[in-house]
Amino acid sequence: MGSHALPGAAVRRKIRPLLLALIAGVLGVVAALVAPPPAQAAESTLGAAAAQSGRYFGVAIAANRLSDSTYATIANREFNSVTAENEMKIDATQPQRGQFNFTAADRVYNWAVQNGKQVRGHTLAWHSQQPGWMQSLSGSALRQAMIDHINGVMAHYKGKIAQWDVVNEAFADGSSGARRDSNLQRTGNDWIEVAFRAARAADPSAKLCYNDYNVENWTWAKTQAMYAMVRDFKQRGVPIDCVGFQAHFNSGSPYNANFRTTLQNFAALGVDVAVTELDIQGASSTTYANVVNDCLAVSRCLGITVWGVRDSDSWRSGDTPLLFNNDGSKKPAYTAVLNALNGGSTTPPADGGTIKGAASGRCLDVPNAGTADGTQIQLYDCHTGTNQQWALTDAGELRVYGNKCLDAAGTGNGARIQIYSCWGGDNQKWRMGSNGSIVGVQSGLCLDAVGTGNGARVQLYTCSNGDNQRWTRS
Repeated sequence: MGSHALPGAAVRRKIRPLLLALIAGVLGVVAALVAPPPAQAAESTLGAAAAQSGRYFGVAIAANRLSDSTYATIANREFNSVTAENEMKIDATQPQRGQFNFTAADRVYNWAVQNGKQVRGHTLAWHSQQPGWMQSLSGSALRQAMIDHINGVMAHYKGKIAQWDVVNEAFADGSSGARRDSNLQRTGNDWIEVAFRAARAADPSAKLCYNDYNVENWTWAKTQAMYAMVRDFKQRGVPIDCVGFQAHFNSGSPYNANFRTTLQNFAALGVDVAVTELDIQGASSTTYANVVNDCLAVSRCLGITVWGVRDSDSWRSGDTPLLFNNDGSKKPAYTAVLNALNGGSTTPPADGGTIKGAASGRCLDVPNAGTADGTQIQLYDCHTGTNQQWALTDAGELRVYGNKCLDAAGTGNGARIQIYSCWGGDNQKWRMGSNGSIVGVQSGLCLDAVGTGNGARVQLYTCSNGDNQRWTRS
C-alpha cells in the first residue's frame, strides 16, 4: 500500500470513534482556553507583588553603597521604585550658590532607570541639610534662593521623576499643631504654598508631595495640622498631589491601627498618599504586614518605600528596623510583607518575644547583642532589645535576629546552649511543654538555668519540672 492510499473499510471503522474522541478532546481544549483565567499566582519579590495592585514597593538608595554587590543585588531584585537617600537633598545638589552638582544624584537615578525602576525625588525645600550659604540667608533672599533651587533641580530632572517631596517636615513636634520654627518659615507663612507653585511650574508632569514624620496617628495634633493645610490647599487650588507619611515607627512613635483612617481621610481630600520612609523598630512582622494592608486598603495609596536595604544600611541600625539582616538574609518581616502584598497567601510569621525564666524572672539573652556562631546564652534582665526576641517557627526553631537559632552544643547534661546559624538540625529544634518546659528534640533534655542572676548560664539537663526549667513566652 502506498503511503497515500486510503485505509480499508475495517480500518476506517476503527478510526471513526478515535476521530470523535479527538474532536471532543479538541473542543475540551478550546473550552479550557476560553474559560476564566485562574487567580494570579503569588509573586516572589516585593516589587512584583506590589505591582499586581498597581503599586510600587520601593527603597532608599545610597550612591556609595551601590558598589556593594549584596546591597545592589537585593535592591535590584526586590524593589521597583527608588528614592535617593541623601543625594537629591539641597546640600548635595547645590553645594555652592548657583552651582548645581548632580553627580551623586545622577548615579542613583541612572542605576534605577537602567534597572527598570521609577524614581521618587527627595527633597526640594527643607529646614535641614541646607548648605552653609543657604543657612546664612534670610527673608526675601532666602525665599528667592528656595525658588531658584526648586527650579534648578526640577529642570535637570524634568519629566523623569514620578513624585517629588517638594516640602519636608514643616510642622513642629508635640501637641501645638504649629509650624516648625525654621529659617524657611521665618520668610513668611506662605512659603510652603510658594514652593508648590514653583514646583508645578518647573515640572507639570511630576506628582508634588508634602512629606512628614509622626503624622500617622490620626489623633495627633501634628497630623491634624497637616490635614488642615492640605484641605486648605485643595480648596484654594494650590497644586498639591500627594502626601507622604514617613512611618518611622518606634517605641516613641508606635504604629496605631488608626493609620488606615489617616490614609483614608487624606485620600478623601483628593490627594494620593504614600508611605515614604518606612522602618519599624525591631522589624515586627505584624506591624509591617499591617502597614502594607493599610496601604492596600486605600485605593489612592501609591506605594511603600522602606528607608534602606539591610539593617546595616539603616540610619537607625541599632533598632534593626528593616526587612533584611546585615548579611542580606531575609527576616520573618520580609515574608509577612510579601504575603500581604500577594493578598495574604499565607499567615505572616509570629512576632518574636521574650522567654522568661520562672525562677529568675530574667530572660534568655544573647550577651552584648552578639551575632557570632557559638555565642553562649545567658539570663539577663528582660528588655525589648532584639537579642532577647525569640520567634518560634513551624519547624520548632527558636530564632533570634531572624537567622540565628537556639542551638544545643551536645546531648548530655550540662551541654551548652548557644546561638548558631539556622541549618535545620534536631539540635536546633524544641518542643514547648504544657508545664512551661522547653525540651530539645535531639536530646530529650530540658532547657535549664544554672542560677537566677544576670549572667547565669543556660544548659541542657534532665527534666525535673523545677522552676529553673520552666519558661514563659511573651
